[in-house]
Amino acid sequence: MNKIILIFLFSFLTLHVMAQQKIVQTAGRDQLGEFAPKFAELNDDVLFGEVWNRPGLSPHDRSMITVATLVGKGIIDSSLGHHLQFAKANGVTRTEISEMLTHIAFYAGWPNAWGAFRLAKEVWAEDTTGEDAKAAFQRQMIFPIGEPNTAYAKYFIGNSYLARISSEQVPIANVTFEPRCRNNWHIHRATSGGGQMLIGVAGRGWYQEEGKPAVEILPGTVIHIPANVKHWHGAAADSWFAHLAFEISGENASNEWLEPVIDEEYDKLK
Repeated sequence: MNKIILIFLFSFLTLHVMAQQKIVQTAGRDQLGEFAPKFAELNDDVLFGEVWNRPGLSPHDRSMITVATLVGKGIIDSSLGHHLQFAKANGVTRTEISEMLTHIAFYAGWPNAWGAFRLAKEVWAEDTTGEDAKAAFQRQMIFPIGEPNTAYAKYFIGNSYLARISSEQVPIANVTFEPRCRNNWHIHRATSGGGQMLIGVAGRGWYQEEGKPAVEILPGTVIHIPANVKHWHGAAADSWFAHLAFEISGENASNEWLEPVIDEEYDKLK
């Protein structure tokens, strides 16, 4: 029964993420359908319907590439404005667009970047940090952020939040981390069974076992944590992050909290 529940949840999350990423465009037919029906068809069905939905690159990354290309060609008119709005809808943050345009300025020309910044400032005008960033992150996922994780705050660097999803059959919690937040090194002890499983829900994070490279966690990523293995997990430096945590039943199960993940080690992750 536990396996059936986990398979159902994973399938549901995977389908939800895929549904979020599906690009549908009608601008061609809305604006040029009568005047240039073939062009409208190619725009909506081929460019956006096929190219934008190809595997290999996420809509987020395709938006970043498209904006960079337009700015590089000096196209800083309404076309760029449309793609900036599209980029925001595809999850590109104010920080990402600002850093990208700053970088582009040195390669594509200062006036081009200046014009692009003027448009981007309008698109991301309502995006701020703090509670607004937290609220924006909540809109990206189907599970609640929950309340401040005060009971375990001493084992975390930064602020985390906890929402209990289920306490029956398989205990499940949604854990949310603000950017740079991570828990201490710790071990799920058990004489048999035990351990933990994580499924990425939203944002980008990290998981690392002692002596091994860190593993990136994205929505839909599944991490299996054996019992008695030293590890930590948390958010990337530039992203809020949330994962579901499944407690695996075991004999004599307990958590052993250890030292924090110091900045010098954490900052090596990109």
